[in-house]
Amino acid sequence: MNYNIVSIAEGDWEFIDNKLVEYNLFMVPATQDELFESVSKKIVDEEGNTIAGCLAIMYCWNVATIDIIWVDEQYRGQGLGSILLGEVERDVMKKGCHLVHLDTFDFQAKGFYEKNGYSVFGTLEDCPKGHIRYYLKKSF
Repeated sequence: MNYNIVSIAEGDWEFIDNKLVEYNLFMVPATQDELFESVSKKIVDEEGNTIAGCLAIMYCWNVATIDIIWVDEQYRGQGLGSILLGEVERDVMKKGCHLVHLDTFDFQAKGFYEKNGYSVFGTLEDCPKGHIRYYLKKSF
């Protein structure tokens, strides 16, 4: 077999991703109508400026993943992160979600997520060097 290894070109990422999704759905059929549904939320101030946001997706098997929760520095410590997280959780539960997972670093928000009912199920040391990346989940 002859082959070449080349860099990914525009459009290749989507092709490869779709092929993996196709295989995954063959192995475990989807349990929701829309394979990847954004359940992202944000909080805005009186002028419409974004002061907090949560980027999250509910995927294939009624499972959600939280990619980012961010609160503007001047609004931290006021409970906005918990309010935002709660809104996302209520939304995904209404849609039939049974599990949410995420990751965070030791210099980010592990305690915040634990306070909100998440538990660590894995760690990755030296990611980045000298730090720990935590993987957390919450079941409904």
